[in-house]
Amino acid sequence: MGEDFDNIIDGFDIPDEVMEKIQKNIEEIITNFPVPEDNKLDVIKKINFMYSRTRYLSLTDALTGLYNRRHFDNTVEREFLRSKRYGGDLTIAIIDIDFFKKINDTYGHLCGDYVLKEVAYLISDNFRKTDLVFRYGGEEFVALLTETSLESAKIPLERLRKKIENSDFIYDGQKINVTVSIGASVNNAETVAEFLDNADKALYKAKNAGRNKLIF
Repeated sequence: MGEDFDNIIDGFDIPDEVMEKIQKNIEEIITNFPVPEDNKLDVIKKINFMYSRTRYLSLTDALTGLYNRRHFDNTVEREFLRSKRYGGDLTIAIIDIDFFKKINDTYGHLCGDYVLKEVAYLISDNFRKTDLVFRYGGEEFVALLTETSLESAKIPLERLRKKIENSDFIYDGQKINVTVSIGASVNNAETVAEFLDNADKALYKAKNAGRNKLIF
């Protein structure tokens, strides 16, 4: 069930309403499924595992293990509105691997996958458990730093930039120089779209300023 199941689900977009129906139907399936009472507990465990696994795979990126773009789209508006309603701080950071196409062209796509996985690990390892990290698409990642002001966000984001710059990326015996550009903004925008756009503009400035920079 493990690897074959993952291959079936990998990349398959399961809408939230479908996942909710699956969850609601689990109890009914267990109740009506013609299985001896002695085996019913085992059946319950297997069905719950399959549901949990499906739910997990529908929210995560298969390559990096981070939350995926779909889950980001569902999460960012909720967190933005929550911060507005309760007056909490929220910082968003878009993290882009510099010259990633050149890495793929020079060393191959398997090396590109290696770099993506290593960067994803460094990003997720850098933040608190209350922060949310997503693979936004391609070589871009997004971090939502909850209850974090602009000044407070500078510390972990700059630490991340330096950590990636100073890390040893070695693939097939070759050392690869990897850096990231980071654009970030706080929740002083009026809409989620503006909130995202501000971070995207900051990222654009970081790249135009020579890359390997953090700009708010």
